[in-house]
Amino acid sequence: MINIRPMQDSDWKGVWQIIEPVFRQGETYPIFTDITEQGAYAYWVTHPSKTYVAVNESGTIMGSYYLKPNQTGPAAHVCNCGYIVGEDCQGKGIAKQMCQHSQDEAVKDGFLAMQYNLVISTNKVAVRLWQSQGFKLIGTLPGAFKHPRLGFVDAHIMYKKLQSH
Repeated sequence: MINIRPMQDSDWKGVWQIIEPVFRQGETYPIFTDITEQGAYAYWVTHPSKTYVAVNESGTIMGSYYLKPNQTGPAAHVCNCGYIVGEDCQGKGIAKQMCQHSQDEAVKDGFLAMQYNLVISTNKVAVRLWQSQGFKLIGTLPGAFKHPRLGFVDAHIMYKKLQSH
């Protein structure tokens, strides 16, 4: 059983332990692999509207996601999210639960749609998961991501309407 709740300042150490290895690998996020902890905090916590954590019964952080407008002004009704699950917690449905939670929170916040701007094509697990949650692959950017092992790979734009305009 997991509980998804807003991130508290005291959660940062646990969140950083989860996101740092993902950022350092450089395979799924457009983040410099040498990002500082302060830079990661700004990216994951300061700039998004909200950041959440998924915790188990003992309070251990298993995953985290952020929610923010994808654009500003007349396009601010479409939101964007980023999700990371701890390496030891993958394959347990946590990302799926966070995705469902993020959609509910987005609707509560008045967002009409959700868009993922850069889903790396080699991240097949994420592509399948987002499609299973109703996201459509609406575009592919050829060679848009420089993968550290595979070179230039495609990136997808995925979209889901959450409520009527």
